[in-house]
Amino acid sequence: MNSISVSELKTNPASAINKAADIPVAIQNRNKTKAYLVGKELFEKIVAYIENYTDRSVIQKTDFSKGRDFERVAEELGI
Repeated sequence: MNSISVSELKTNPASAINKAADIPVAIQNRNKTKAYLVGKELFEKIVAYIENYTDRSVIQKTDFSKGRDFERVAEELGI
């Protein structure tokens, strides 16, 4: 993993963003990691993964035997 200092980030933010395109960049202050900079595509992949994981866990916990017939619900809603 790449790392840069806070002062490097302030001096050249475009360079830091370019470095974070493929892998996270650790932002360090006094040799301690304080934050991570993540590129747009990686961030979107992480969010999609979390959403899919959450959806999967909800589906696994759902008792579909207690569900209602779709056609009945659609009729009640007028759709």
